[in-house]
This record gives sequence, C-alpha cells and structure tokens, in this order.
Amino acid sequence: MNIENFISSAAARAVESLYGDGCGAQLQIQKTRKEFEGDYTLVVFPLLRSSRKSPEATATEIGERIVADNPEIGGFNVIKGFLNLTLSPAFWAARFAEIVSAENYGQAAPTGRTVMIEYSSPNTNKPLHLGHIRNNLLGYSVASILKANGHNVIKVNLVNDRGIHICKSMLAWQLYGGGETPESSGMKGDHLVGKYYVEFDKHYKAEIAELVAGGMSEEEAKRKAPIMLAAQEMLRRWEAKDPEVYALWEKMNGWVYEGFDVTYKALGVDFDKVYYESQTYLLGKSLVEEGLKKGIFFRKEDNSVWIDLTADGLDQKLLLRGDGTSVYMTQDLGTALRRFEENNLDDMIYVVGNEQNYHFQVLKLVLKKLGYEWSDNIYHLSYGMVELPEGKMKSREGTVVDADDLIADMVQTARDMSAELGKLDGCSKEEADAVSTMVGLGALKYFILKVDPKKTMLFDPRESIDFNGNTGPFIQYTHARICSILRKAEQGGIAYDAPGMCSYLPEEIEIIKMLTDYPSVVAAAGEAFSPSFIASYAYDLAKLFNGYYHDHSILREQNQSICCMRLQLAAQVARVIKSAMALLGISVPTRM
Repeated sequence: MNIENFISSAAARAVESLYGDGCGAQLQIQKTRKEFEGDYTLVVFPLLRSSRKSPEATATEIGERIVADNPEIGGFNVIKGFLNLTLSPAFWAARFAEIVSAENYGQAAPTGRTVMIEYSSPNTNKPLHLGHIRNNLLGYSVASILKANGHNVIKVNLVNDRGIHICKSMLAWQLYGGGETPESSGMKGDHLVGKYYVEFDKHYKAEIAELVAGGMSEEEAKRKAPIMLAAQEMLRRWEAKDPEVYALWEKMNGWVYEGFDVTYKALGVDFDKVYYESQTYLLGKSLVEEGLKKGIFFRKEDNSVWIDLTADGLDQKLLLRGDGTSVYMTQDLGTALRRFEENNLDDMIYVVGNEQNYHFQVLKLVLKKLGYEWSDNIYHLSYGMVELPEGKMKSREGTVVDADDLIADMVQTARDMSAELGKLDGCSKEEADAVSTMVGLGALKYFILKVDPKKTMLFDPRESIDFNGNTGPFIQYTHARICSILRKAEQGGIAYDAPGMCSYLPEEIEIIKMLTDYPSVVAAAGEAFSPSFIASYAYDLAKLFNGYYHDHSILREQNQSICCMRLQLAAQVARVIKSAMALLGISVPTRM
C-alpha cells in the first residue's frame, strides 16, 4: 500500500463531504515533523475559505470526520492550522505483514525505460586511483539504484585509449624503458605504463627548464620541447595507422587492460559494454564534417575546426585540431550518437567529475545544434573530487593514492581492527579473510557513498572502519548480530515464519514505519542519482534497531507470539539492510 496515497484519499473524502466537491484538490499532506505526535500532517490553511472557520476548528472538524470514516487512523491532534494524523497499530501490523510477504521488497515495477550509465572512463596511461574509486563506486551504485527503480540499465565503460596522453607513456617507454615488461618488472601492467607517464613529465619539465634558461619564454618552451613535439608526431602517426606505433599502442594498452581488470574485480564493479575512444573518434570526425557542411561549425586559418557558442552564453569550442587529430569533444560526439542509435536509449548518464561540467554543457548543445533531439536526455552526474588530509592528488607527478594499494590497506586495516575488537574470535583463516575483505571494502564504499555526490570529500581510511557511528562496518555488524539471533532461534526450534498476533510496542511500530519507508527512499535516490539517500537510511535503520535491541529481549521473551513477532521484525530489518547495502555495492556478513 502507498501510505501517502491512502492518507490523501481519506483526507480528500472527508474534506469534500464537509465543504463540497473540488476542495480535495487543495490538500497539502506531508510527514509529521519528528518533534510532534503523529504520522502525517494535513495543512488546513488553504481550506479556510471553504470552511469559513478558524484554523483550529477546521482542523478539528476534518480530523473527527477522517477518524470516524477510517478505522486505520487511530487519532489526531491539532496544532494551529496543522492536523496531525496518527495511524493505528493495526494499520502498521498490516503493513508489516505486507513487507514480510513481499518477494522483492523495495524493487519497483518495470518502467520500460532504457538508461545507459557510463562510469570509470579511465585513460590507458596510468593505473586507477582514489578519484577513480569514487567514480566507479558512484556509477555502479547509481546503476543498481536505477535497476531497483524498474529501469532497464546498461552499465558502460568508455576507455580513453588514444590521444596525446597515451602517446606520452608510449614515447617515454620507448626512450627510457629498455624493453621492460610487466613480467620482467613484476609490476601490474597499468602500474608499469603509469611509471612511464610520470617519467615523460619529468623529462618534459627538464627540457622546458633548459629552453627557458636559453632565453625562450616558458609558454614557447612548453610548445617546442623536443619530447612534446615527438609525442605529437607519434599521435599523428597513430592516426595514420603507422604499423610500428600501432603495434606498440596495442601492446601497452593490453598491459593496462589486464591491470584494470584486477582492480575492477577487487572493487566489485563490472560493465555490460565497453566502448573504446579509438573506435568512436572517426564517427566523431564525420559529425564534425557534417557540421561544417551545415555551417554549424567553422574552420580557422590553421585548419582547426570550431563552433561559436558565444550567442549561447559560452565561448568558442575546438572540435578538431589543425593537424586533423581529434580532441575529447570529437570522440564524445561520435560515442553519444553510436550509443543512442545502437541501444534505443531513453536516457544517458555520464558519471564524470565536476571539472568537466563545461564540457558536458557544450556536448549537449553541439548535439542539439546538429539536430539530435535526444541530447535533452543526456545527464551529467557531476561529482566532487576526493581529497586526502594532506591535500590534492596529481597524476603527472605520481602523487596519487593508488586504487590497488588503497584496497589492500583497507582490508588489512579491517583485519587489524576486527582482531583488536575480538570480531574475528572463533573464525577460521578463510572466514577471517572473507570478513576482513567484506569489512574493508564495505568501509571504503560506504564512506565514499554516504557523501552527497556533488560535494568534495575528505577521505580518512581509519575513520571509515570505526565499528561505531555512521560507518559501513557499524551497519555490517548490525546485520551479523541479527543473523546470530536468528541462528540461535533456529537452533532452539523457534519458528517465526509469520508475525505473531500481538500488540506492538511504540518502538516496534517505529521500526515498522521505517521499513515501510524503504521503497520511497529507493525512489528518491533514483530521482536524485544519489546513493547517499540509501546510505543514510541504512545507518538510521541499523541505529534504530540497535537501540531497540538494547532495551528489549528477543530470544528471552516469554510470550511466544511476541517472541516470534520480534524475530520476524529482526529478520526484516536484516533483509532490508542487506538490500540497501547491496544497492551501494556492499556485502554484509552473517558472522562477525
């Protein structure tokens, strides 16, 4: 049952019976604020013209009619022009029975909409780092939330496998690598290639300094540094399909893909499709030619192609370099067209950091000017950067937090803290390994996803593994604790398949109320593309249950009906916690 619809209908019937047809359309209903008694509040001020009475008298009159006509509504109270309605314990018991019997609780009916979500989008010149972790976790979680909202979701990765940044790593490996391979060095392939991206930057800076010392301006030195000119020449040769450059590119990218796959698996994310920039940039070039013919784009004296967006409040945007090589915008145009045509998409969501806000503003506008109406269905899920207590990360200088190292450190920290707190007592080595991995990754994922995506966040690894407070391990431990209670009930032969017929304490009704909120929280998270809604809900539910369990016995309850009801209540809390955490990509242990 949709409770808000039920309340709205009951209130509309009462209002129209009192004041005439049409009055029900003016209703404003919201959840009652926590400091007041009640479940839902009707704002009566808009009805005063029809009632011709004071706010208090109007609210009282409506409240009496609603309670008289609806046994599910147990009472009401009036505070000025606000009518607070309280649903009866029997009403909540019926909702609890619905939750227990619902097979896929929190899962919406199919909508028929096809939504594609792009996340990860790494460059093949360096390993994944902490910034990529936020991107991957956010994209994977939003995809799961959209699936729970009934959409057909296609998870995709766009690998930026070509361009000047890729050539920098290739050139540095050619010049300084001495034939080093992942096998000979013992390094993961993505780490090895990233090493040469840093190496390129080191030599590039040295050449700039030398040219500046010789009297050249810094800007000119950046353009004329021999290593940069060589990288630009390598890019031209790649686009011309030079066999030697192409073979090197395939070999080094192969190393990187093997490395990425290891990291994705450790992080627990995956994709339905992978697109490669090298396969879409030519389609983008053809769109640029189409725009030139239509007069939407223009060519400058150096042969570069641009679009003038000053009339739209933006500026001029480069679409193709003078030497004919592509820029990011070129391939993004081609990729967008291919995706919408191949998959018949309703929506396309790009999970990309907020430093690219302008880029996606331009992408949508250029596609619109080219006549593609589906550009209105492109959404940029812009997220803030991840910073560390010591400041920002820089890839070129090699001062990033490597994703593989961070995952390993989180698992080790989880193991150390769990052992210290006695959480692994009685566990076999295999169980301890599994729990440590689950808790370490759960801590990492929850800490990142509990923050609103738009906000820049500060990541503190040790704080994230605290077993108390708003953390993943606290929620995971609550689930494990409930599983322990249910195991003991099973061992004691206590069945709890159906909730017992008994009276409910106010604290139990509060838990049922919160369980009934779950589908609406999933819907709200889908609307906002924000896993933080789910994280906040999971924490509040775990905290509410822990407070209840502290004050009330479950297994030692003497009344069998009450004992069975409490076991079922605990089971449903565990079920919803598991479901909510799964939407965050987090597994929950049954023992801990």
